[in-house]
Amino acid sequence: MSDTDRTETHASPAPEHDAPRQTRRFELGTGPGRVLVWFYGVFTVAAASRSIVEMVMDFGKAPLAYVLSAVAAVVYGFITYSLVRGGEKARRAALVCCAAELAGVLVVGTWTRLEPSAFPDSTVWSGFGMGYLFIPVILPVTGMIWLRRARNA
Repeated sequence: MSDTDRTETHASPAPEHDAPRQTRRFELGTGPGRVLVWFYGVFTVAAASRSIVEMVMDFGKAPLAYVLSAVAAVVYGFITYSLVRGGEKARRAALVCCAAELAGVLVVGTWTRLEPSAFPDSTVWSGFGMGYLFIPVILPVTGMIWLRRARNA
């Protein structure tokens, strides 16, 4: 069989209707979205682990601090879930939770500075997150900025 007798077959491109649709208004797969989800996921595990160990080992020592760490874990977990879930409603919920998180960090951070005796042990948000390299105060601000920009994308 000669080269001229061969018929070439080319794969035709997939029809456009088979292409996956983008239903999310913000993309978590790359860049800032992925980093944000990663940080919130890590902080969910860290705050939850910390609060569980503290509550089991010595709850009577600093119940307020340990409960506040558990609250931080719940907030981080909800934000992580909302970011992964995607969609406009989840984006708005994550934005509200980031604002609540920032308020919590600022209130607890100020409270731990003004009345240290109320906190015999630290929380995730003590000293504005000093024990966590101030990430607890930086993370919600970064999250709110990214979520507001993602709305306009």
